[in-house]
Order: sequence, then structure tokens, then C-alpha cells
Amino acid sequence: MAHQYGYVEVITGSMFCGKTEELIRRLRRSVIARQKVQVFKPVIDSRYAYSKVTSHSGVDFEALPINSAAEILQNLKPEVTVVGIDEAQFFDDSIVEVVDQLANQGIRVIVTGLDTDFRGEPFGCMPVLIAKAEYVDKLNAICMVCGEPASRTQRLVNGKPAHYNDPIVIVGASEMYEARCRRCHEVPRD
Repeated sequence: MAHQYGYVEVITGSMFCGKTEELIRRLRRSVIARQKVQVFKPVIDSRYAYSKVTSHSGVDFEALPINSAAEILQNLKPEVTVVGIDEAQFFDDSIVEVVDQLANQGIRVIVTGLDTDFRGEPFGCMPVLIAKAEYVDKLNAICMVCGEPASRTQRLVNGKPAHYNDPIVIVGASEMYEARCRRCHEVPRD
């Protein structure tokens, strides 16, 4: 069943806060409602399964891995009314135009992505997607140091906090990242 109008939902927060799990929950509800769903993920994210979006807890949903945002439009099936896009921060800035175009066509677009990088700074296209979305949910994880709500992603290199000048994008999971609160998040600059 088609929507009366399209709109954009963004699910954001640090690593390990449940973004992908929430995406999958919403997608499954759409399937139950007999809506036609299609999911895309960046090909760079091959942590758990190549052709699935997978939460850290192992919940998954079929997805098409793509190299660029333009491939969403190229591969979109005509009957689709709900599009899921996981790990949007890894796409180029044209993802914003693609998401807008989908919503303008009457499609419900559900996007997940890290709002900040390991340095605690806005990550890629996410600030613009958050600003343009009709609905935004910012989830928190649990700080691995003190147990308080965590809104930051801590990258670790050999057990120590990554340096500010390290590369922004390094795909990984619990072997190199932790959720941290503002107080416990560390980014050395010297």
C-alpha cells in the first residue's frame, strides 16, 4: 500500500545504541503491514554479512550493498513504498538529494547513521539528513567505562584512545570501538 506522502525518519546515535536493530524493527512492521520494502547499505560495511543489514546483537534483514547513493535510484524497484538505508554516514553527500527525491515520490525513507565520528564531531551527511528529516530518534548506548548513558563512539588502537588525526573512517565493531559518555570519551591531540 502506497503512502499518501513521503517522509524521512532518521535513527542516529553512537555505536552500540541499537540504530540498526530499530531500523530492522520498523522494516519488519512495514512488511507485516504488507508494504513493499527495499533496504540499502554501503558496500564498505561488511562486518557481519554482505547482503544483510545486521545489528551487533545478530538481528538481520536482507539488503543490497551499494557503492554510491546514486545506486539507490538505479536499483529501486517500482513497487517499493518503504526504503531503509543503513550506515548513511558512509555515503557521499548526494545521499541527501537521493533521500529527498525518494520522500518527494511518496516513499517512507528510514535512515540510520552515526551522528558523530570517533572524535565526537558531526559525521558526513548526517547533520543535513537530521535537519531535513520529519522524524529523528537519537539513541544512547551504555558507557563502557562508567555505565552512564553514552552518546559518543570511542575508537581504540591497541587498547588506547585513537588520536584526533587518525583516519575518520575505519569500519569495525567491538574489537576497536566502545560506547562512551561525554566525560569518559577521550581523543588525544598531542
